[in-house]
Amino acid sequence: MKIDGTAYRTIWLNADGEGVDILDQTRFPHAFEVVTLRDLDAAATAIRDMWVRGAPLIGATAAYGMALALRADASDASLAAAHDRLLATRPTAINLRWALERCRARLAPLSERDRPGAAYRLAAEICDEDVAINEAIGEAGLPIIREISARKGGAPVNILTHCNAGWLATVDWGTATAPIYKAHDAGLPVHVWVDETRPRNQGAFLTAWELGRHGVPHHVITDNAGGHLMQRGEVDMVIVGTDRTTARGDVCNKIGTYLKALAAADNGVPFYVALPSPTIDFTVEDGLAEIPIEERSGREVTHIAGRAADGETTEVQLTPDGSEGFNPAFDVTPARLVTALVTERGLCPATSDGIAALFPERGALSA
Repeated sequence: MKIDGTAYRTIWLNADGEGVDILDQTRFPHAFEVVTLRDLDAAATAIRDMWVRGAPLIGATAAYGMALALRADASDASLAAAHDRLLATRPTAINLRWALERCRARLAPLSERDRPGAAYRLAAEICDEDVAINEAIGEAGLPIIREISARKGGAPVNILTHCNAGWLATVDWGTATAPIYKAHDAGLPVHVWVDETRPRNQGAFLTAWELGRHGVPHHVITDNAGGHLMQRGEVDMVIVGTDRTTARGDVCNKIGTYLKALAAADNGVPFYVALPSPTIDFTVEDGLAEIPIEERSGREVTHIAGRAADGETTEVQLTPDGSEGFNPAFDVTPARLVTALVTERGLCPATSDGIAALFPERGALSA
């Protein structure tokens, strides 16, 4: 995607061929800063402290984190330690485990001499695959928007999304936003209702920023406004991303997604989930019972960062002294509330049979 005319990915190899550059998303939307990761500690911090966000980008960053670790020490002990260190950074997004297992399987049989170079090549491979997958998701989802547009006689298609499943959450294109970008670039009139997505404000800070840079019409709304808009007929479809999808189609995504799915079901609004296949966890059936839900610092609820009148970014306290925050980062939307899954191989129902038919090799590998 482009920022003011310049094409960017969210992660890339530094010009020195060793460091890894990322966009520090904690600085958005008021500052645009590139940070260079030089070692395993930096990569782990970037994931844990949400310098990078979104399941696909977390996986890509973890792969480069393995490369950085092996550049310093390519021993078996270093490989194992880097795997475990990165895996512990965030528990919910399955792409993290997927990328690390792929790295370990590819690198463990190699000699110490060959491991660093192979690790860098594999990380780049994972990034390129993510870009291709997400663009294919865009192509798969584009007909949905075309059909709604035709039904409305060319009037703007109003799309509601939650959190950030845009290109900032992936290496490029995004998942939930990929069909939106495809539609916009094809000349279809679209308008996006952007949930602010408290407490980290990924919608207000990230989705709105990238949609604006790409020229897509949008409004930022409070998290509680979506149901009201659906009741008034002002939402034609909902599309969100996911950090982990179970073998039977339960979807784990940013906290608040479940409430949007309930409102959509009550108002007859189609609810789509866009996901790359590495986000499917074939080892899990019951999302509510089996997916670990990350609980982040309560300070993210009680405090917020923003730009003051003098232009400086500052943090302010929202709540009374002594009131603690509780901060589950994700919730689970049952498969029964999902209209369809939008994947790089096309649409499928959110059912065990539908997912297995589209990705038979993934299920076999995980059996």
